[in-house]
Amino acid sequence: MKARNKFNTRPEHIRESTTREKVLKNIRHALIEPAENPFPGVEFDSPVYKPMNEPPDINFAREFALSGGKFIFCESPEDMVKKVRLVFDDHLWEQAWCKDEALTGLLRHAGIKVKTGDDDIESMKVAVTSCEYLIARFGSIMVSSRQKSGRRMHAYPEIHVVIAFTSQVVNDLKDAIEKMRIKYSGRLPSMISVVTGPSRTADIEKTLVMGAHGPKEVYLFMADDVE
Repeated sequence: MKARNKFNTRPEHIRESTTREKVLKNIRHALIEPAENPFPGVEFDSPVYKPMNEPPDINFAREFALSGGKFIFCESPEDMVKKVRLVFDDHLWEQAWCKDEALTGLLRHAGIKVKTGDDDIESMKVAVTSCEYLIARFGSIMVSSRQKSGRRMHAYPEIHVVIAFTSQVVNDLKDAIEKMRIKYSGRLPSMISVVTGPSRTADIEKTLVMGAHGPKEVYLFMADDVE
């Protein structure tokens, strides 16, 4: 007869089961006899963060810059075309990858060569996309697989240029998620990502490396919506 481990108080039929059976039986036991809430006084509906002291768009611009992003405010669509052209000229960027028809028109109006296909994608340096929402509290950009740019354009290029408008600014992440549920009628995209500044890592010898897992530079052009 096997000696019973005095520290193992689980029933014998669970101790002698397979690992999978143990997990399922433990789940079943927890559902039948749920534990009492050890923190009954926790208020889940109260706000987690303090109210922002600045308008959402101003707070976004500040936090985005602090995270390493490059923010450019445009007074009008015409001003945006001009400033996009200036940035491309200053950095000697010869072309951009873009799959959004509206943004492709803006780039071509600015005199910028545009590639829309997937050929020669290994040489992609600058990608221009739109975004879903801008999260003011963290200076973050929400993107998804349902955008015309797809999945790769947000992470593959060396430089990510985002075209956005003030109507896309929301206060917090929960507000962006709620708007996404409404926008897509409850059927959320298979991929939703929140970008906060350029990609960086210090996993190797604690040395900061930019662009290891995505763009090493993120530019965001923002303008007021045309009424």
